[in-house]
Amino acid sequence: MQGKIIVFSAPSGAGKTTIVHRLMARLPELSFSISACTRDRRGRTEANGKDYHFISVQDFQDKIRHDEFVEWEEVYEGAFYGTLKSEIERIWDSGKHAILDVDVKGGLSIKEFYKDRALAIFVRPPSIEVLEQRLQARATDSQSSISSRVYKANFELGFENRFDVTVVNDDLDEATAHAEHLVRRFISAEPAIV
Repeated sequence: MQGKIIVFSAPSGAGKTTIVHRLMARLPELSFSISACTRDRRGRTEANGKDYHFISVQDFQDKIRHDEFVEWEEVYEGAFYGTLKSEIERIWDSGKHAILDVDVKGGLSIKEFYKDRALAIFVRPPSIEVLEQRLQARATDSQSSISSRVYKANFELGFENRFDVTVVNDDLDEATAHAEHLVRRFISAEPAIV
């Protein structure tokens, strides 16, 4: 079996992480690719090596110099995120397909790198107003951080048409079902676009 990659990208708060977790529970042939990042953990809910590889800015920059990333991005000033090549190889060596939860630019970079071996899915909120409400309800970010994320979301929505397909997350159950359908078709080598 040749491993494939399923990439989920979205503005912060659109629901991509929840959809990815639901798919992981339903599709045992998928394995989560753990991204590296330089930001602090959110509360006590995130674990190093499970949600992210939390590393210092210096370590991250060393890995950039040694070409250890498939993609990386300075998402916010001083906040780097990236996908380690070793993560993708680890998953493929285990006989599974990689599923990724990455920012919009990272998702496009991965699609460009892996071409037809990758399915790039854009998760869109029903509106910017709903997105802002979700970020407020999450209660993990300051008001200035939320404002920054909403501003960035408006920019990221402009990249939607560069992805293979869009899943609108107005209803989480429906969005998850749509995403599951797309992923099953892609990993079974059927056309992914519906």
